[in-house]
Formats: sequence, C-alpha cells, structure tokens
Amino acid sequence: MRDRHVVQGARRAREFEAFVAGAAGRLLQTATLFTAEAPDDNPRARRLLTQALAHTYATWDRLRGEDPYDRTRQQLAVRFARTAWHHHALFRHARVGVLGVLSPQERLILVLRLYEGVAEEQTAALLGLPAERVRTICLRAMATVLHPPREVASQQVVEVLPS
Repeated sequence: MRDRHVVQGARRAREFEAFVAGAAGRLLQTATLFTAEAPDDNPRARRLLTQALAHTYATWDRLRGEDPYDRTRQQLAVRFARTAWHHHALFRHARVGVLGVLSPQERLILVLRLYEGVAEEQTAALLGLPAERVRTICLRAMATVLHPPREVASQQVVEVLPS
C-alpha cells in the first residue's frame, strides 16, 4: 500500500513539473500584465503565480480531465481580483506600461479577453459579473489603451525618446 502511494506521489510530481515547465512562462507573463509591473521587476506577479501554482498542485489529483492551465489561470485571476481591488491605491506607483493606466478590473478583463482569449461568458462567470458588464469594461479599457489620457501619453513619449 505504501509503495503505491510513493509511486503515485512521484508520478504526480513529474506530471506537475512537466506542466510548470511548459506553462510557467506564459502564466508569469499573464500575472505581470495583471499587476502592470515591469517584466524584469515583478514580485507581485511572481507571488500571485506561486500561490496559483500551489493551489493547482494541491488539487492536481482532482482535475479529472480539466486543463491545468485553465485552472491555474482561473486561480491567478481570482487571487489578483481579491488582492488588487482591495489595494488599488497602494500599488498605483508600481504600475508601468500602457496597461498601467487601467484599473485592476479593467486590466484583468482586458488581459483575460484579449491576451488569454477567454470567452466573454467565461470571464463574466469567473468574475461574477454579467456578460454585458464585461463587454462594456473591455471596450472602455481598449479605448483607454488606444487613446491614453494626455498626461500619460506625454510621459510615455518622454520615456521612449532617450533611447
């Protein structure tokens, strides 16, 4: 009996390691987009990813045909939503790039919809919002990214010129 548990534990660890090796890069990029941190300085994104992967590992045996990437991405989004919406003002200074001008909710929806390709209905269900609200937030976020506020646009130009 003990041998079987050892073998199952080793198999589980190998499967999970293979999953992480293949998916961690994209999941870290997703987390970095959620947090709007710089790609080379993203401690909040790394912490979110670690927590999401820990949850996926803890439930690995219960996936039963579910895609572990989808489960981890869902966990990443839920954890980001829980922390970011409560601490939005605390992390205002850490946000960079074009997504930095968006609210956490707008970033979350925009990244899920456009970068990850999650369907509108799935995004709505994940966040507990009506699909129409998700559509509206996504459209507003896209408009903000495409046409940033004047002071943000001028700051981005200044950052680009010195190189």
